[in-house]
Amino acid sequence: MKEQLQKLWTELDAKKGYDLSAIVGMDGFVDEIMHVVDKRHDVANFDRIPTIQEYGEMVLRAAGFSTNIEMVPVLVRAGGNSAYLSNALLAYGVKVTHIGALGDPIHPIYHDLVAKAEKHYSLTEPGRNLCFEFNDGKLMVLQPDSFKNITWERIQEVVGPPETIATMLDECDIFSLLDWSLVFNQNRNMECIIKEVFPLMKERQEKPFAFFDLSDPEKRTKEDILAGMKIISQFEGKFRTVLGLNEKELYQIAAAFDLPAEGLETTTKAVYDKMGIYCVMAHPVKEAGCCIDGKFYRVDGPYCAEPFTTTGAGDTFNSGFCLGLALGLGPESALTLGVCASGFFVRNGRGATFAEIMDFAKKWAEEGSI
Repeated sequence: MKEQLQKLWTELDAKKGYDLSAIVGMDGFVDEIMHVVDKRHDVANFDRIPTIQEYGEMVLRAAGFSTNIEMVPVLVRAGGNSAYLSNALLAYGVKVTHIGALGDPIHPIYHDLVAKAEKHYSLTEPGRNLCFEFNDGKLMVLQPDSFKNITWERIQEVVGPPETIATMLDECDIFSLLDWSLVFNQNRNMECIIKEVFPLMKERQEKPFAFFDLSDPEKRTKEDILAGMKIISQFEGKFRTVLGLNEKELYQIAAAFDLPAEGLETTTKAVYDKMGIYCVMAHPVKEAGCCIDGKFYRVDGPYCAEPFTTTGAGDTFNSGFCLGLALGLGPESALTLGVCASGFFVRNGRGATFAEIMDFAKKWAEEGSI
């Protein structure tokens, strides 16, 4: 890993001063990060329930009785896949056009994001996310009802007609459609983009990247998932299409394709073969891998046993991976940039700047751990 980190640092040093642009959408949440109380000692001090298993056991003990669950708010911030990805890309210096559920008027939680973005478009009100964080994962209790308003008609009303959207896509390096599972009309939205916008786009010598994140499709039917995967694969006509998955999502998509769960490499390759796109990438907690041009690549991650925060870590990984691809880095370097980005985030609660991500990689290489 040391050699790969040193290679990444050298490559990033040569890429300083880049000029990249991204279009990111379409969700938006007000995230309320919570810790769950185990034992309360006094007004200011308590023991936190450290794992999801222990929390689940506490809930099960309440069956047939009753109990109260005390949550302590840690922080409130702009949430949703698109907000985390946009903020991370902005920190690197990428020019971002953000399309999402920002509210009307813009919710105060998004003021910083829209101030930094090149352009912003609000389609509806943000949802609410109560996120219980533990050392071994997180439980997100979501209220995304407003997302039913994110329709093709609403997108055109706010962003512009197909001609305007085609011009925007012609000029971007990264186009990212996120939170497929909760943007309920996204299959139709994507179909309309392919049917109405793609014919108006220019042919580019080097295709830009289209990045998709599903955001836990467990609640969607197998038929709906397969339909969504088929539509995503059609973006390959105008883009180098990338499907990003966490470990749970990787096996969910494999199951939808009737593929067995056979570990990171085998399952990623199998999903890649089914999708027929430029890249399928998966990022478990302790490692990350991707399949590009039929070849599998893997790197270790800087595991953190007691993270400051985990909500948004996957999106921040995606930001590093997408940045690496857009900069023309090889697959291993793009994966390494992704794990450095998420590693910095879980330790600091924010995305790294370009300089900070270089320093993180350099320190990890020199010290062997971070």
